[in-house]
Amino acid sequence: MPRGTRHEIIGILLEQPGGLVLDVAGGGTWRLDAGWKARRLLGMRVKVVGIRDGFDLLAVELIERA
Repeated sequence: MPRGTRHEIIGILLEQPGGLVLDVAGGGTWRLDAGWKARRLLGMRVKVVGIRDGFDLLAVELIERA
């Protein structure tokens, strides 16, 4: 998946020392570049829409409960 591609991913929103991450069912995690309001969804199953901005980094456009 090249940088700049748009993705829609569902997973559990978690917080790690480096910031927010999306834990995806079946394995894998994405680091998220998201605003502080996303923290209200911590621990919940969410849908994230964003642009790939690095190896495992998504620049979040939308985050909502799934």
